[in-house]
Formats: sequence, structure tokens, C-alpha cells
Amino acid sequence: MSEPQPIVQPIVQPGDRHLKWPALDGLEWLLMILCGVCLVGFSTSVFLDVFTREIGRPWLWLQEVTSTFFTYGIFVGTAVATRRNDHLYLTAMTEAMSGRTRVFFEVFNRLVVLGVGLGMVVFGWQNFLSGFGSFRMPSMTPIASLYAAIPLSGFLVALFSLEQIVNGLRNGFEHDKRADAHTMV
Repeated sequence: MSEPQPIVQPIVQPGDRHLKWPALDGLEWLLMILCGVCLVGFSTSVFLDVFTREIGRPWLWLQEVTSTFFTYGIFVGTAVATRRNDHLYLTAMTEAMSGRTRVFFEVFNRLVVLGVGLGMVVFGWQNFLSGFGSFRMPSMTPIASLYAAIPLSGFLVALFSLEQIVNGLRNGFEHDKRADAHTMV
């Protein structure tokens, strides 16, 4: 008698598969793991910072660690949320629409997000390059190490927006509720 195999949930909801390229699923898994690492790292470093201060032995470098986890968590989370349509996107308005009007607004919304992503790439890269002239204390690490998260996140936001525009124009934008219901059995 064989042991039952654990059910592995897909990273992409079946009702959203038509908007996603399977080749990017692994990247989404990696980004989700990085979000978790950032959340645990941020929480742990804040706890240790408070604890060491309370016992009279502060670790001053922990503030740098905390800000790094916080910054990367925000920007990695922005990229993940873009792929998952969890924010930076107005769904309530478009779900009530159909036909060409819906396609127009679905594409328009994603083009706005794509523009934001490209802006993050361009201006984030400029900030990154200028960040080599300022340093974090007490480690003297260039602040560019924090700014690197901005263009990286912008690239991913733009990539995921483009993915949804291309696939939405090919397959339609409407969420397939039947596919979600079928997998919940």
C-alpha cells in the first residue's frame, strides 16, 4: 500500500492561468519565497533590535539589516502582487464590463502599471548609480545596495504587466471561475 501523495497547489490559480506564461511560474515561486524571507528577516531583526536595546547592549547594525529586509520586501512584494493581480490594478470597474470596453480598460490599466514599472527601471537605475556616493552607517555600505531593489522590481513589474497584456489580448481577460471551482473539489 502506497502512502498518499501530498496535494501540491499550483502557484497560479487555474482561473488566472490564461493570463500567465508557465515559464514565469518558477520566478513567481522564487519571489514568493524571497517575500517570506524578507518578512521573517524584518520581524526578527526588529525583535532583536528592541531586545538588545532593552538589555543595554544595542546592536546598531541591526537597523541596517531591518531597513534592507523592509526595502527588499516592499519591492519584491510589489512585483509578486503585480503578477498575481493583487494590487496596482483596478478590478472592480472592469469586472462589470464586457466586450471591447472591458478589453480597452483591462489593457489601459495594465499599460499604466507597465509605465510605472518602466519608470521604476529608469529612475531607480539613476538612484542606484547616485547611491554610490552615500553610505549607510555604521557599515559604510553604499546606499546603492538599497536602491538596487527599485529597478529590479520595476523590471519585474513591467515584465508581468506585459505578460498579462499579451495573454489577455490572446485569451481574453475574464477570470475563469469554473476552473477555480473545478480545482476546489
